[in-house]
Parts: sequence; structure tokens; C-alpha cells
Amino acid sequence: MQTIATIPASCCAPGAPKLSNEERDALAARFKALSDPTRVAIVNRLAGAGEVCVCAFVEELGLSQPTVSHHLRVLREANLVEARRNGTWGYYRLVPETVAGLAGALTSPAASELRPPDRPSV
Repeated sequence: MQTIATIPASCCAPGAPKLSNEERDALAARFKALSDPTRVAIVNRLAGAGEVCVCAFVEELGLSQPTVSHHLRVLREANLVEARRNGTWGYYRLVPETVAGLAGALTSPAASELRPPDRPSV
């Protein structure tokens, strides 16, 4: 069974505590996995669909099956998606806890109450 490395509720919002090396590395790996537009498109599709067959990504993205598999492997290694097999077909879905953790890493619980500082006129 795979364990999910957790990250603090907020890493990059004002007043966030310092990250440990392990937390920093896990967070950077996940954001790095999302640094490609194709992988963002895959995550976006999964967010709206729940579970998607690899064959659908090949058709929708207009990419070869090996290229789609490469992108899915990167997302799987970052623990952003998980797979299941049904015969010869692979089906993917988001790991909701990991995606929620990334979203939370960039905000603080009181983010909606924070107002950006006034900037002097130039």
C-alpha cells in the first residue's frame, strides 16, 4: 500500500511556517508534475469526469498512446492520479486528498479575509 506524503495546510500564504525538506520536496514534485499543459488538461478532465479510460485521453488530446501513458505516469508518481485496470484498459482518477492539498498549500484559511497591501502610486 502506498502512503501519501502530506504537506502543511499552507506553505506559501502570508505567515506560513517553514517547510521541512521532505515537505518541500513532495510539494515541488507535485507542482512540477503540473508544469506541463497536457498534464493540466488531464487533471482538468479527471476533475470533471471522475474516472477516464486511457483511450479517451488519446483521442481527446490527439496524442499517441505512449505519450499519454508517459504523462499519466508522471502524474501517478506525483500521487495526483491513481489507476485501475479492467482487462486491457487502464482507467484513471484523481487522488482528491493530494489535489486538495495542493490547493490548500497556496492559500491560508483566512485567505478570503486577507486584503493585498496598498501599493504606492508610481
